[in-house]
Amino acid sequence: MNLATAMRRFLIPASIVSLYGYAKFRCRISTRAEVELGPFLRIGRGTQISSFVKIKSSYGPLEIGRGVSIATGCFIASHEGGVVIGDDTMLGPNVVIVGVNYRYDRLDVPIQHQGDTSKGIRIGKDVWLGGNVVVTDGAEIGDHTIVGPGSVVTGKLPDRVIASGNPAKVVFRRR
Repeated sequence: MNLATAMRRFLIPASIVSLYGYAKFRCRISTRAEVELGPFLRIGRGTQISSFVKIKSSYGPLEIGRGVSIATGCFIASHEGGVVIGDDTMLGPNVVIVGVNYRYDRLDVPIQHQGDTSKGIRIGKDVWLGGNVVVTDGAEIGDHTIVGPGSVVTGKLPDRVIASGNPAKVVFRRR
């Protein structure tokens, strides 16, 4: 972690982050949220970020669309591949979106020393992720899609579906 990242994470008071978010992006950030300000972060107008949310964007682009609702306890981390969350999307409580994964090809080297990969995550517009959903690196979720609570999204989900499970699979097509 470089000095600028450490300063953004630990030295900027939450009230300043909240004011900055409103002034720059016209969004509402709870003073109890941890939002890492930096050059990779873009938040759309009218977005609401609730208490105890953690947003990390030091290592890659993170774009949150307009009118997004991020409920209590969510964790979002971008990396080189980036994370894009479309307009009018709702994230239920404790949703986890992580745009990075460890390499684990070699058995002679501990996993933590093999480096990482980042394919990125794309979440469409008007998506609803239920509580405790996990979205892993490389996942794509189409527009107008609903993902049931507790599901794990590891691949691609098409537009206009309801998906559930681990891994999340389509259970219904929205008409």
